[in-house]
Amino acid sequence: MPTSSSALAALGWDERLATLSADLSPHLLLGRVTRVDRGRATVATEQGELRPRTPEPVAVGDWVALDGDAVNAVLSRRSVLSRRSPDRATTALVVAANIDHVVLVHGLHQPVNLRRLERELVLAWDSGAVPLVVLTKCDLAADPEAELARATEVALGVDVLLVSGRTGVGLEAVRERLSAGHTFVLLGASGAGKSTLLNALAEHELQRTQDLREADQRGRHTTTAGQLVILPGGAILVDTPGIKAVGLWDDGEGVAQVFADIDALAVGCRFTDCQHRSEPGCAVRGAVAEERIESWRKLARELARTAGDRRGWEIAESNKRLRALHRSRRGATYRR
Repeated sequence: MPTSSSALAALGWDERLATLSADLSPHLLLGRVTRVDRGRATVATEQGELRPRTPEPVAVGDWVALDGDAVNAVLSRRSVLSRRSPDRATTALVVAANIDHVVLVHGLHQPVNLRRLERELVLAWDSGAVPLVVLTKCDLAADPEAELARATEVALGVDVLLVSGRTGVGLEAVRERLSAGHTFVLLGASGAGKSTLLNALAEHELQRTQDLREADQRGRHTTTAGQLVILPGGAILVDTPGIKAVGLWDDGEGVAQVFADIDALAVGCRFTDCQHRSEPGCAVRGAVAEERIESWRKLARELARTAGDRRGWEIAESNKRLRALHRSRRGATYRR
């Protein structure tokens, strides 16, 4: 089997990966994908960084086995952060793989968008990782404590931190949560302060930053591809491009986790299928803000539609493969 080294250990190599790689050919070179762009992957190995060809899709954070200048195998992922692709409605866009925590970054140059935060929390829980909410640019907020309280109300059971990457406020609290050898991925909109936070944690400039557009206070894209880096304390951090639309892809109980308050109260509703609208005996309506209830309904509907779209897409793909197989068999018959 391929052997690991201290270089791989620093990238998060563990016993699970050693077991998965046990049956691989000994001539293969192990590594972790640190960047994917222009159709090629950058892989960190004990021989340094390589840029192999990738016959199958890989994501930042994947562990791969290289055979020369090509990816021979992708080791099974233990967690994966994915969202619905904005340009192809029936596919998922993998943001990062093999992660331990998803750091949801919201800039306090404007009020926290609670509905977006709920969506991001669903994505984070469904990935198999644990979310952490970081409210950056707290030095720009008129009342940062009020924003902290608003975010905490919807981020049930999740740590929420106030941070300023420019002044250093709250950075030590973030560092305390960045465990060595664990992988963290930054997720947020453009302009939320991800790159500034990354630079502050890395203690030098890894990503270029830009000011917000004056016209609408929106961010400018400074990160164009996901990138995995190792921080001074040994934590592994993945920076990602800002995302405008947070499309849900798969519900692995993420909605139930994020809206646990609604589910707990719903036990007291008269009807088991209560939608918490105008049904008599509803235990949720009046106890939870209507905006949050409507968000719960909207996300549940979206996931149901996505599940239907996925089934239709899978059937279409299966039929496409069958037609291709039939054509190839007919061609073989004619050549005899």
